[in-house]
Amino acid sequence: MAMCMLLCGCKGDSAERATSHLRNKENAMKEIYFAGGCFWGTERFFSLVKGVTDTVAGYANSRVPSPSYREVCGGGTGAVETVRVVYDPEVVSLPFLIELYFKTIDPTSINRQGNDVGAQYRTGIYYTDAADRAVIEKTVDRERKQYTRPIVVETEPLENFYPAEDYHQQYLANNPGGYCHISPGLMRLAAEAVDPGPQSGKESPGSNAQYRKPSDRELRRMLTAEKYAVTQQGATERPYTNEYDKEFRVGIYVDITTGQPLFVSSDKYDSGCGWPAFSRPISSDLLTEHIDTSHGMRRVEIASTAPRSASSRNRKWRLRDTAIICRW
Repeated sequence: MAMCMLLCGCKGDSAERATSHLRNKENAMKEIYFAGGCFWGTERFFSLVKGVTDTVAGYANSRVPSPSYREVCGGGTGAVETVRVVYDPEVVSLPFLIELYFKTIDPTSINRQGNDVGAQYRTGIYYTDAADRAVIEKTVDRERKQYTRPIVVETEPLENFYPAEDYHQQYLANNPGGYCHISPGLMRLAAEAVDPGPQSGKESPGSNAQYRKPSDRELRRMLTAEKYAVTQQGATERPYTNEYDKEFRVGIYVDITTGQPLFVSSDKYDSGCGWPAFSRPISSDLLTEHIDTSHGMRRVEIASTAPRSASSRNRKWRLRDTAIICRW
């Protein structure tokens, strides 16, 4: 109502400038299309991201015009369940969105995500702006380094896109208890993710720019004696004593000294090593690796890149296939 009063109250050039500003803002929006398994979860995930202005569930690259859900599930259309994501590039960048997308999928899985199996559930990033191709390829190449198996995510120009039936739109917003292959922890990550500077250089989800280690006095106050010794003095806690070793509730694991998110519970598994184990961090940009040959073995020490915390140490963790002491 206030907007209506404002526009009606404008006259002449003022009204024209106001209308032009709104029109230019709309024209400045960009779009990208993500296929990440069941589009219910993918649509809900991106609808929560700051800077995303619209999401539409639909069918991309179909051989059949305006296919129905039944036809797509039948496998004869070649279509893939996809979400059109409209976003404001002044608020969130395409690389940031792609990094978030990779957290919701297994990019090495062919025609399957979660419990959903079929060619319509293959993964893909489809673009309408040719200028986005180089950005997509560069970001996907960076993600590829985190996997030992080949990435099978399609990166192609969008051929066509047909919105899905009305009942598929905002399905999880309208049916909060509905099926979703994306964990609640990742949904919270999407809602909290902020691209700190799409105009002044991209930073990853969970970027360390906003996290700072407290003073030594504050750390002594907030940490137990053991936690202070492990994080600040290089002490080692005994295996099987970590309070999170057998913890598998949904959540996000953060740097105990800075609060910086580092891992999500969906990437946690039981390695039997005596410390919490994860298959990957939220982003490789959050961690640095250092070789540790102490204790008669070769291990990889992981340090957080959070400002002023590279020399501080926290708990021991393990990433899949690599024994790791995690220090941050």
